Amino acid sequence: MADSPFLLACRGLPAPRPPVWFMRQAGRSLPEYRATKGTANILAAVARPDLAAELTLQPVRRYGVDAAILYSDIVVPVHAAGFGVEIVAGVGPVVERPFRTAADLDRLPPFDADAQAPYVAETVRLLVKELGPVPLIGLAGGPFTVASYLVEGGPSRSYEHMRRLMWAEPELFAALLDRLADYGLASLRAQVSAGAAAVQVFDSWAGALATEDYEAHVLPSLRRMLAGLADLGIPRIVSGVGTAELLGLFVDAGADVVSVDATITLTEARRRTGGRVALQGNLDPWVVALAPWPVVDQRARAVLASNGGHPAHVFNLGHGVRPETDPDVLARIVDLVHDGR
Repeated sequence: MADSPFLLACRGLPAPRPPVWFMRQAGRSLPEYRATKGTANILAAVARPDLAAELTLQPVRRYGVDAAILYSDIVVPVHAAGFGVEIVAGVGPVVERPFRTAADLDRLPPFDADAQAPYVAETVRLLVKELGPVPLIGLAGGPFTVASYLVEGGPSRSYEHMRRLMWAEPELFAALLDRLADYGLASLRAQVSAGAAAVQVFDSWAGALATEDYEAHVLPSLRRMLAGLADLGIPRIVSGVGTAELLGLFVDAGADVVSVDATITLTEARRRTGGRVALQGNLDPWVVALAPWPVVDQRARAVLASNGGHPAHVFNLGHGVRPETDPDVLARIVDLVHDGR
């Protein structure tokens, strides 16, 4: 597996073909996903290793992508720990009693991934057997993004409670993010122990903060999380939305690969990261979902051209696959990236 195109690219080494996979490649855009998952809640589906493994495998079978990503969710650890997080269809993670005071830290005791969420590692073990040479990417949420759901009580556009906590009680804010970094770290280490070949930290909403606030208040917890994985020797990917100004900080935190959204070119992203890490991305998922094929084709080729043949590149979207995306378009993108068709 060490010579898989995906793992070679993550390490900046030449691969026999450009690797490609898609964030949220297992999801509502696939008819087989909808048929298999049915009406099951995401957290209930994740807790069934046979089902979670099947949902992970579906896009690998259909598209021939170069990596699978574990079918899971970033709130699984805090849900398993009993904080009171549920995922509501059409809304996202919702918290019954949001985090407000220092007393709420007691609702986040040390997390034991094997004891509290053993089904995640079991899913990984099932997948490693089925995937063969295709590497599996484990996942966890970035501290800021997971905290945003706990503090806001659900998805937010303004993050008002988060900002107030960050500025008014910076020590409590830091303690919360460190606790969540430890949760993510425990989950990722369990996934790697079970066979995951790489990990991705989704700090999806980190781009909501000013760069100076991210650096002062969030970066230490991300660094803590990534440092705790350093001894495992696996690629550590960090991704977010609207994070073009944070790419250099992700590198400083210890990322081996940074995922680039569609707001800048790979050429610019490589300049901002100093060529120190591999890049992942960055085709606009809205283009893939809504544009006719000639536009998708042109934009995909523009991503490849911006990379300029650099070996340290994993082709992906700038963020997750939109639910309205035609699976055949993704299949054509894989063919284009692999052999120029």
